[in-house]
Amino acid sequence: MFQEYLEQHYKLFNRCLFVVVLFVVHMSCKDNFSDVQNIGISENEPIGVAEDIHLKYTDSGRIKAILVSPKMLDYSNRTFAFSEFPQGIVLDLFDEDQNKSVVVADYAINYDKTNIIDLQGNVRIATHNKDTLFAEQLYYDQDKEWLFTNYPVTFKTTTDVIHGNIFDSDTKFNNASVLEPTGNITVEE
Repeated sequence: MFQEYLEQHYKLFNRCLFVVVLFVVHMSCKDNFSDVQNIGISENEPIGVAEDIHLKYTDSGRIKAILVSPKMLDYSNRTFAFSEFPQGIVLDLFDEDQNKSVVVADYAINYDKTNIIDLQGNVRIATHNKDTLFAEQLYYDQDKEWLFTNYPVTFKTTTDVIHGNIFDSDTKFNNASVLEPTGNITVEE
């Protein structure tokens, strides 16, 4: 009888031990699919590289923008995701009437979360109205459609050439402000 008692408890003990081991193994497992995907990818390296980009953005069948760049680095694997254009960009923008404005820069970086584009090095924006802005660095807020910089700029219109140290404007240059200006400025009386 004692032998039967031991065998029953031994079986019960083994079942309990098996359940405990199974529970511990199950609890130690975690969903690490994203970790597996990132094996071999350094957080400092881009997750993707694109070369000779010629990207057309359309809305309702109408071309709104054409982006051309020799190289784009995709850092969407970072906490603060961004795309970098280390060899510069040429961006053609088309308004509702298909008038073209052109943005050129030696370097650009687009921050995904803030929708801010940082343009650097020989930045030039030329509108279809022949207004042209020259800067070494310029920021573009895509959400507000606003351009700004605290660096020296030259703003040429059909009548004026204005140099200044701070620039702030909507994308159509309707509300352009050049602070600390110098140069030829036409003043209407």
